[in-house]
Amino acid sequence: MKVTFPHMGNMYICLKAVLTSLGIDVVVPPMPSKRTITLGAQHSPEFACLPLKINMGNFIEAYEMGADTILMAGGIGPCRFGYYAQVEREILEDMGLKMNMVILEPPEKHISELLINLKQVTGSNSWIDVVRAIKFGWHKARAVDELEDVLHRIRPRELEPGRADVVYRNALKWIDDALDKKELKEAMETAMLELDAIPVDNERDVIRIGIVGEIYVMLEPFVNLEVERQLGRLGVEVERSIYLSEWINDHLFMGLLNMKGSKEARKHAPPYINHFVGGHGQETIGSTVLFANSKYDGVIQVQPFTCMPEIVAESIIPTVSKDLGIPAYCLIVDEHSGDAGVLTRLEAFVDLLARKKVKGAALESSALESFEKRGEPVCLDI
Repeated sequence: MKVTFPHMGNMYICLKAVLTSLGIDVVVPPMPSKRTITLGAQHSPEFACLPLKINMGNFIEAYEMGADTILMAGGIGPCRFGYYAQVEREILEDMGLKMNMVILEPPEKHISELLINLKQVTGSNSWIDVVRAIKFGWHKARAVDELEDVLHRIRPRELEPGRADVVYRNALKWIDDALDKKELKEAMETAMLELDAIPVDNERDVIRIGIVGEIYVMLEPFVNLEVERQLGRLGVEVERSIYLSEWINDHLFMGLLNMKGSKEARKHAPPYINHFVGGHGQETIGSTVLFANSKYDGVIQVQPFTCMPEIVAESIIPTVSKDLGIPAYCLIVDEHSGDAGVLTRLEAFVDLLARKKVKGAALESSALESFEKRGEPVCLDI
């Protein structure tokens, strides 16, 4: 058995750690690329979400590398993510690709439900070994999140642009290569020392933007067109509404671990949205409220084209923006999105926030009109 899985940001690091710790042969798909999108879009329904198309591209490329088993998360509620695995399995069968699909559905009552499903892959490994492997993968997920949190603070303040990204890429490899908790700790210590050595201007007055929206687009840099790195280069400190380890805890561990997650965001969603609408639609609104309360300069909502929960949230954000005085911009991506166009829009939004911050005045109507003429979803009621 050769097991593969779809990419979602740095999730491959913790999944690979879990499986290799159990002696399972792992095939990590190539990082998402134009070829991945082309392959996935070619074999997927036209109006399917972009994440599904990327998933399909991942699986096809992994199959070419010898993978025969897919580990895929399931989902519940109105979001189409709950149907991904079934649709993808049908498409692979139609293509004649013989791949077994193991679906890890979110547990309804107890974490043991997840472990039983996982047993289809872990085979003869004992429960103790399985739990130990999951814990090791979890520690890697937390390490990656801690690394990204520091990176977000350094990027807009570094005196040598790009140096933090070099350290970050090296650190990801060190974390990925760590074979036990001791090596993982050493990798993190080395990474933090190198990040601390980067010259920064701590007196620089940076703009702070919160990133909210659909989890896959938030976590996968290739899909969101490196929005966090682009903003960092523009002098923006970003904060994501949810990180990988938090999503794992919420989605697969039933929120059992005492840590920040989507629960807090959901508490702040009313009165704007009072019930679950699928995906992270409710959390998008609650997180926007939290960022406004924390005096962030703006919010960017990221979503794949046709994402129903985020479309619901997008329709509500203008009201939140007006009530709480936080400018918001919606970035919608599909397989046709390009770096240049997105960068131009980010530059314009950041410029508007910078002028507001310096002057403490309302944005010029001409600047707002320039966004509207381009057909960009934007809420800038200040």
